[in-house]
Amino acid sequence: MILQALVKYYEDLLKQGKMPRPGWGRTRVSFGLNLNADGEVISLRPLKVTKERGKKTITEAREFEVPQPIKRSVDIAPNFLCDNSTYMLGVDEKGKPDRSRRCFYAFRDLHRELLEGLQDDAAQAVLRFLTSWEPEQADACAWLSENRKELVSGANLLFCYEGRPVTENPLIRECWQKYYGHSDGSENGLCMITGRKARIAALHPIIKGVYGAQAMGTSLVSFNAPAFCSYGKEQGENAAVGEYAAAAYGAALNCLLNDREHTRMIGDTTVVCWVEGGEELYQDIGIAAMFGAEEEEEAGITDQDLSAIFDAVKRGEPVEFQESVLRSDKRFFILGVAPNAARLSVRFFWQDSFGDMLKNIARHYERLEIVRPSFDNRQKLSLRRLLWETINQNAKDKSASPQMAADTLRAILTGGRYPASLLNGVMLRIRAEKKVTRGRAAILKAYYLRNEHVQCPKEELQMEVNEQGSSVPYRLGRLFAVLEHIQQEANPGLNATIRDKYFNSAAAAPARVFPLLLSLSQKHLRKLSDEGSRITFNRRMQEIMEGMGEEFPLRMTLPQQGSFYLGYYHQTQKRYQKKEER
Repeated sequence: MILQALVKYYEDLLKQGKMPRPGWGRTRVSFGLNLNADGEVISLRPLKVTKERGKKTITEAREFEVPQPIKRSVDIAPNFLCDNSTYMLGVDEKGKPDRSRRCFYAFRDLHRELLEGLQDDAAQAVLRFLTSWEPEQADACAWLSENRKELVSGANLLFCYEGRPVTENPLIRECWQKYYGHSDGSENGLCMITGRKARIAALHPIIKGVYGAQAMGTSLVSFNAPAFCSYGKEQGENAAVGEYAAAAYGAALNCLLNDREHTRMIGDTTVVCWVEGGEELYQDIGIAAMFGAEEEEEAGITDQDLSAIFDAVKRGEPVEFQESVLRSDKRFFILGVAPNAARLSVRFFWQDSFGDMLKNIARHYERLEIVRPSFDNRQKLSLRRLLWETINQNAKDKSASPQMAADTLRAILTGGRYPASLLNGVMLRIRAEKKVTRGRAAILKAYYLRNEHVQCPKEELQMEVNEQGSSVPYRLGRLFAVLEHIQQEANPGLNATIRDKYFNSAAAAPARVFPLLLSLSQKHLRKLSDEGSRITFNRRMQEIMEGMGEEFPLRMTLPQQGSFYLGYYHQTQKRYQKKEER
């Protein structure tokens, strides 16, 4: 299903001219080997470009459309017109001069086979260079020694003729197309992607751009151990994917990973998305909806835009944005891949209509809505902000659990139940830091709204404090906030409050802590010089404790502790609200 969707995306982009034809691929090239008509090297042209990445200016290799690069294992396999210095020049830096020489000779033989007899100046210049060049000449070349360190590190070179890449030459392109498209009639299987008879790809394409994976790229599909093979079949025969389909899905996935504007990271997972038809505006909105508009400023999407889009989808109206009308029934795809030992690991793959995706994300944001502190101007809590609430800020590795991040995104997209790991991560941070932030309270509220539990009733899962809520754990949380307020009023400038010493015990075992806290509160009240404040605090405590019973609970379960934390957060935020807002 994943490969089929990627092949369809490749064909959509091919129709729009955004994808190279079969037989061609995009690769990064650092230098151009500029030749004259006699096949002599005029210069080694740098082909790098300067880009702004964040606050830094970087220089990187330029991307060119070149004949489809070959996936190499241990065998010698040259590419056409564009390759590294070992194949193009026979340069050896690994202590294997014989193998480097054989790589160059294989490269020369391929070009002789394709270009011999082609009446074209550029083609003849390439042949003359390859005929006259010997790997031993490399040490004496000044143009090579200046860039030798970068060349031997794997940088690609491309033949140029009088300043222009030879891949732009129509005759040479036609020559390669005939060679690539030639079939010897050896269709040996039924492609499970296209449903047609085809040559089955023995090796699947290299995928590059996945964060944390091998720099040279790795495979999405591969068979590198006998345990993965069956019925005596070897390599790609175990997954009947035709050569065309393999090349198409590889080109599509590499294109998505190379598009940094629509690629995001959650944990160790690289997330890409696309829509049928290949329209970028759908990707802009999808990324902003999933990861928050505040992080997508470059796409020109704000929180207000996102809210308007959500409202239109919920009303069943067409989505209009940037003078375009977006169709809700378009199929939208999201793929998360992570590095593995020998191949890529698929963390998740999701597909649904564009409208259903937006509806599920909108419901997720509604569940997260909760009163926020005055200093917090964020209208919506992005996925990254939610995951941040589960991370120990003193740890060296400030990244969320990869599996939890993937499960949380899947729950948001499908409208399903939130993973228990998200709740456990938040509860762990609250206990460790004794602090209930807006994000943590929002997660508790959203979790129990979607994952309903009788011990955390909906009446207290509100945006603001519910003074009529009868749940004992919720009232205990509110009471704790009031007791802390009393202590702070009685002792201005106090460095540590009862929260620092008793917060976890009060949430887990109230019967052991609250009698002591109530006794302390009376001492704190006597310190207050304002009689009106003492009366107000006493009345507030009595209102909260009404209906709680005469005895405090001995133990509270995890849902009850979540209710306690919500009550504490709600009551604390009410304390800081302005009078006119009340």
